Parts: sequence; structure tokens; C-alpha cells
Amino acid sequence: MSYRSYVAIGDSFTEGLNDPLLADPPVVAGQVTRYRGWADRVAERLAEQEPGFAYANLAIRGKLIDQIVESQVPQAVEMRPDLISFCAGGNDLLRPGADPDRMAKKLASAVRTLRGSGAEVLLFTGMDPRDTPIMRVARGKFAIFFMHVRGIADLYGCRLVDIWSLQALRDWRAWSADRLHLNAEGHRIVAGKVLDVLGVPSDDWRMTWPAREKVDARLKRREDVQWVREHLAPWVGRRVRGTSSGDDLDPKRPGLTPLS
Repeated sequence: MSYRSYVAIGDSFTEGLNDPLLADPPVVAGQVTRYRGWADRVAERLAEQEPGFAYANLAIRGKLIDQIVESQVPQAVEMRPDLISFCAGGNDLLRPGADPDRMAKKLASAVRTLRGSGAEVLLFTGMDPRDTPIMRVARGKFAIFFMHVRGIADLYGCRLVDIWSLQALRDWRAWSADRLHLNAEGHRIVAGKVLDVLGVPSDDWRMTWPAREKVDARLKRREDVQWVREHLAPWVGRRVRGTSSGDDLDPKRPGLTPLS
């Protein structure tokens, strides 16, 4: 199927953290690095097949599902694209008291609205958190929500990208130093899977990682301590303050414009 336009909505996963657009982004105080990510990679491939292909990415890091539904969904509907991708819920599920059933009802209502615009809708399960200590305790909630996502995809005739079973992402070499976001290689793998679901030939997601040497236990402990100091502590601090890394940020591609 050929798509002439595509709008991506969601949080940091769809914004593209941590896949810098530049191989060596400059370090400037107060500057927000522009990220590429799987959605940009998919759009680039789709643009090769359709002259004049237009793309918008409304995703902003840290957003909760209610915020995405309230702000990004109406914008996407107004643009009337051929294809809309919607991935959300991870930020909600990491918070105490998250209710996956309520979240699913919110998602279903939004998907009904998106499908009503005539667009093809792409939904996602998320990564199985069993290998991530901070997220493992909420694995049950993740599983319940993503089972709902599967049901919603079936009910409304959406295409589903199953990240939960994507084995290539089980290796830490697909993840950035914060252990919560994919790196460039991880985003490349996801883009390959998305393209495959859309019927565009791609085997990138079928890759297997070469064997690696066993990591020294002392080095691993030092890395864990560094991760707590540089990534976990700031994340917990934002939760306590009720702030988000995406506060005051605008979408990187707010308009549905041709992709050069």
C-alpha cells in the first residue's frame, strides 16, 4: 500500500530519543538535541515510494496518554493523513497507581476517532520490562495494557507492531545509557519492523547480535552506580516535583509538510 502522508503521535519513543539527527551533536547550554528516531526513518523510506510525501511528528518526550489524546490526536485528525502511528502509555505505567484498564478505554476512544478520519492507524505493544530492574515490578500492568492494545487493534482494524516479542531489542546494545530509550541501532530495528508491518520489504528487525565478551562484575557495578546518579536520580526528582522532560517543548515537525 502506498501512503502519501503520515503523522506520528506519542512520547519520547516516537520523538526519537536517543537517536541524534547529527552523529556528533554540539553541546550547547540550554539547547535541545534534534532526534531522528524510528518514525523519521520510516517516513524517509515511505517518501522514496511516493513523490510529494508529507510527514509530521507531534510526539513530545514525557507525555502521558491523556495529554497525547487531548492535544496530539485532534491535531492529527485535522491534518487528515493517510497513516497515523500512535504509541503511548509507558510513562503512565511507570507511575504509582496506573490503571491499565482505564488507560485502554482512553486509547480505544482515541483510536475510534483516528479511524473515523479515514486514516490507517498503526498501534504498538511495548517492550517487555523483565530485563529492566526499575520497570520489572510493573511488568503485570504492562502486560495487561498491551493485551488491551492488541484487542483494540483487532476491534478497529489497525495494524499492530509487536515490540514485546522483538528479540533484537533484548540486547542492551540496542539501548542508550539511560536504559529507558533506544539508541540509533535500536531505532533502526524498530523502523525495520514497522516497515515490515506496513508491507514495505525490510529485514533490519530480524538481525541477531554477535556474541560479546562476558562483562566484569566490578565494571557492571560501577556502571550501575553511574546510571543511578546520572539517570535514575534525575528521573525520580522530576516525578517528585511533578515535572516532565518534555515541559515547554514543541513538536519537532508540527506541520504536515513534504519530507526532503
